[in-house]
Amino acid sequence: MLTFHVPEMSCGHCVAAIERAVRALDARADVTVDLAARKVTVKTTREAAEIRQAIDEAGYQAERIAA
Repeated sequence: MLTFHVPEMSCGHCVAAIERAVRALDARADVTVDLAARKVTVKTTREAAEIRQAIDEAGYQAERIAA
């Protein structure tokens, strides 16, 4: 499970864009968003760098949070 801090995520549109970007990379990914904490948790077989890049390409800077 991978967790990222996404400080610029502030609304439902942001959440949808991030979920869409992650699922474009891995359609089977389980994406959980905590908008208040600005955290995105992804259960996937993909590497953390790939998920981070997908979030970044959606327009949101993401930092991995160590488990």
